[in-house]
Amino acid sequence: MQHLLIEESSLPGLIFALRFGSDGRGRRIEPGDDLPSLDGAEDGFVWLHIDLVDARTEALITEGRLGPPRLAAATFARDEHQRVVVDGAHAGFVIADRERAFDGSSSEEPNGRLHCVLGPGYLVSGRRHATACAVTARDAVLAGALVPGPAKLLERFVGSTIESLNATVERLSSALDAIEDDMLDEARAEDPRPLGPIRRQSVRSHRQLAGLRAVFHRLEDEAGTEGDQLPEAVAAMAARVVQRLDSLHRDMHVLSERSRLLQDEIAARTTALTNRQLFTLSILTALFLPPTLVTGVFGMNTKGLFFSDSDSGSLIALAIGLAAALAVYLVIRRLGLSGRPG
Repeated sequence: MQHLLIEESSLPGLIFALRFGSDGRGRRIEPGDDLPSLDGAEDGFVWLHIDLVDARTEALITEGRLGPPRLAAATFARDEHQRVVVDGAHAGFVIADRERAFDGSSSEEPNGRLHCVLGPGYLVSGRRHATACAVTARDAVLAGALVPGPAKLLERFVGSTIESLNATVERLSSALDAIEDDMLDEARAEDPRPLGPIRRQSVRSHRQLAGLRAVFHRLEDEAGTEGDQLPEAVAAMAARVVQRLDSLHRDMHVLSERSRLLQDEIAARTTALTNRQLFTLSILTALFLPPTLVTGVFGMNTKGLFFSDSDSGSLIALAIGLAAALAVYLVIRRLGLSGRPG
C-alpha cells in the first residue's frame, strides 16, 4: 500500500518524495524521514510531489521551501493557463496532463494541469486534481528506471502526455480510415454523425497540444538567449521535446484537416443526393400536371361537359391526359431538362 506523507511529513501537503543518487536511481523517502534541502543535493537531486489544494502550501511558498518564492508563487498559482517562467537557473512550468480517477484510470484528453518548479538539484511538482504523469513516472522510477537529472524527469512527464496524444491520433486516424472506406463504397449511404465526436476530440486535443508546444518552444528560445543561466541539460531536453511536439502537432493538424475534408465531402454528397431527389420529384410533378388538369376539367359538375353523352368519354379523357403528359415530356427532352444533375 502506498503511503501518503501529508500527515506524517515535516512538509505539509506532501504526497510523496523521492531522492535520486548520482547514478540516476531513485528511492522513496519514507514517512518520518527527514527531507533533504532543495539546495543540498550535491550527488543527485530531490523530487517532491505536493497537493496544491492544501491550504498550508502558500506558507511553504513564502518560506522558499518549494523553490524561489516569486517563481513558486507564479507557478503554483490557480491560473491553469499553460506557461513557462524562467528565473535564472530555475524554471516554472504549467503543462497539460491527464486527469486520474479514483480507480486508477486516466482520461484520454490531457485536460488536467501539472505545476512544476525545476532547479539544478530538485524538481517540485504539484497538482490540484489527481493526474497521471507524476504517478506514472514514480512507478517507473521505483521499478528501476534511471533518471539522471530533474530535466530528464520533466521530460518523462511530457513524454507521458505525448504518448497519450499519439494513441489518440492513431485511434482517431483508424476511425477516419473506416469512415473513408464506407464513403468510397457507393452502395452505403453517407452518414456524417460518426465524424462529429472525432472532430470534437481532435480539436480539443489539438488545443491542449498547441499550448504544450508553445511552452517548450518558449523554453527553447529562452535557453538560447545571451546571459541564460539554465543548465545545459534543460536546453537539450527542450530541444528533444520540441522535436516530438512538432511532429505530433503535424499529425494532429493532418487529422483535423482529414476530418474536416471528409465532413465537407459527405455534406457535398448529401446535397447532391438531395438535389437528385428534388429533380426527380420536379420531373414527376411536371409530367402529372397536364393529366391533373384534364381530370380536373372532366370532373367539373357543370352542364355541357365534353363527351358527357359519349359512351367512350372516359377513354377519350384518359387518352387526352396521356397525350398531354407525353407532350410535356417531349418538351422537357427538347429543352434538355431531362438530364440528371451532378
